[in-house]
Amino acid sequence: MIAPMRRVLPVDRTDGDWPEFDNANPAETGPRRIYAIGDIHGYDDLLEAMQQAIAFDLERYPAEQTLIIYLGDVIDRGPNSLDVIDMIIDQKANPPANAQVMCLRGNHDDWLIAFVDDASIVSPWALKGGLETLASYGLPKDDVLAAVADPDIAEALRQQFLSALPARHKDFMLSLPFSHSDGDYFFAHAGVDPDRPLADQRREDLTWIRDKFLLSRKNFGKVVVHGHSHRDAVESFPNRINVDTGAYVQQVLSCVILEGRDRYILQVGNLTQQQS
Repeated sequence: MIAPMRRVLPVDRTDGDWPEFDNANPAETGPRRIYAIGDIHGYDDLLEAMQQAIAFDLERYPAEQTLIIYLGDVIDRGPNSLDVIDMIIDQKANPPANAQVMCLRGNHDDWLIAFVDDASIVSPWALKGGLETLASYGLPKDDVLAAVADPDIAEALRQQFLSALPARHKDFMLSLPFSHSDGDYFFAHAGVDPDRPLADQRREDLTWIRDKFLLSRKNFGKVVVHGHSHRDAVESFPNRINVDTGAYVQQVLSCVILEGRDRYILQVGNLTQQQS
């Protein structure tokens, strides 16, 4: 297998309308290299390919300190959410040399966590990808669909899920933070509310926000690295980087590499459109 190669990811200022960045210094990472991976959505084959690609990148370009951070929505929609969680837990326990592994909480991850205590969550969750996640734990799809409309079946399904959920999966999912700050970068699944300081962001915005954040040209205080709103290609702007390239839509998983003042991109999957 030919390993994917990192490519330079330029900052997009094509329309020139970024007044708060006219005199701003480029964002810097500090002493360590950061690999930030977009939404995986239950595709264990893409995750395996990305973990291998990062390992190859570290062989080509050794680093003294490294952070590998998953930006949330590791589950739902794809067929193998259980395996994805296992793979991230295993990597966190046995990281590459000189590396730390971290995973943030996305809105889909939050649904699983909520279902542990609240059976009614299955109604919105199952129709947005939870069906596939619950099936990966061995729950019959017909039972999941029946639970959407029947509270008694939903509670029975929750109990069945609790029996099937490994303790290490439950502990891992409950431990997921909503954000992480590192150097001049701030990492969150969906983004931030432009009208609130980074230290005072709300859970719902970190996991759900879209247009108010995506359309903002503000300097948030740090460059926000996020997923949640999938695009055909990675977006790299002065104030934010969107790493979600639609694993469940176009079968492309993307990673942004941040090192010093530099940005690079690393991708796996169906790269025909991405490499053109």
